[in-house]
Amino acid sequence: MFTGLVEGIGKVNAIRRLGDDMRLTIAPLFKMTDIRSGDSICVDGVCLTLTEISEGSFTMDVSGETLSRSTLRQVRQGHEVNLERALRFTDRLGGHLVSGHVDGVGEILKKEQKQRSWLFRIGIDEQLSRYTIEKGSIAVDGISLTINRCDERFFEVNIISQTGTQTTILKKKVGDLVNIETDLIGKYVEKFFSRDRSTQQEKTGSGIDMEMLIKQGFGD
Repeated sequence: MFTGLVEGIGKVNAIRRLGDDMRLTIAPLFKMTDIRSGDSICVDGVCLTLTEISEGSFTMDVSGETLSRSTLRQVRQGHEVNLERALRFTDRLGGHLVSGHVDGVGEILKKEQKQRSWLFRIGIDEQLSRYTIEKGSIAVDGISLTINRCDERFFEVNIISQTGTQTTILKKKVGDLVNIETDLIGKYVEKFFSRDRSTQQEKTGSGIDMEMLIKQGFGD
């Protein structure tokens, strides 16, 4: 589990293809101590497990499933990525709960400077927009952000200077793809309500709706 508060940037040192999978070696561009094999690291919003640690870098395996759902399939040697180590129970939760399990990919539709911050409009699929609400939380390339506006096809966020300097987000341009993870709590709430509706329909047959009521003589 992560908070979406990126610790710093890393540079991709090496990429090795292993069939549908990939082995990724990253060198953090900041002091990153207290890591060991088996630890979880969030890389551009994707939760990966450290398999090897060497002087000044670490290596992780990326499955074909993860590559198919994220922008890591497009990463190249020399690319910079956002890094965050897993949340400890003693840490402050300054962002929001981020699992590192990417829901899909969004496209930057608009990037505009607004005085001391930047406005980003990011296009997403309707299946993801169902979990976006104004003033709700969302993770973009692993960065915890607050949604200013949202529609069925996009959402907008503001990037303050602190976030811009600590992450790769301001290096992105219109047309670039980013990893999206929607609010974890929202997805659980939807599942619980969906399960309750399904249970109710099982108890009442096809469920109660206007068509059924009219057939039973209720309404016009």
